[in-house]
Amino acid sequence: MILIGHLGKDPDIQVFDSVKRAAFTLATDESYRDKDGNKVDRVEWHNINMWRGLADVAERFLRKGAKVYIEGKLRTRTYQDETGKQRYFTEILADNMVMLDRKEAGEAPPAKVVATPSAPTFEPLPDSDITAAPPVDDDLPF
Repeated sequence: MILIGHLGKDPDIQVFDSVKRAAFTLATDESYRDKDGNKVDRVEWHNINMWRGLADVAERFLRKGAKVYIEGKLRTRTYQDETGKQRYFTEILADNMVMLDRKEAGEAPPAKVVATPSAPTFEPLPDSDITAAPPVDDDLPF
């Protein structure tokens, strides 16, 4: 999954056996015209989980409303509620994140976060690349 959106809340940080997790919601939106020509705005909410080093980065830098690029895996979990009914929960397990907000006066420029969940690194983005999509490095032969 690749998503670009805004945080719906500050990351919720939890530590499990010394492994940190950051969880938050991400809003993505789209606009289109319906059959009558009326503009329709649609917002989708996604549950995001980041672990280890990426969770450290989220805790330190992400706040409600921040614009981010997220790469990750889609996961659906099942559980039984208190009435015994089976429920489903879909989430994104983030592997990579890029903060996309423009710098404010007196702040450092946005950072490109090249991270696995265990080893984040930071590279400042040049001002001309602030809104550019990050390069995708994959092993596909085509």
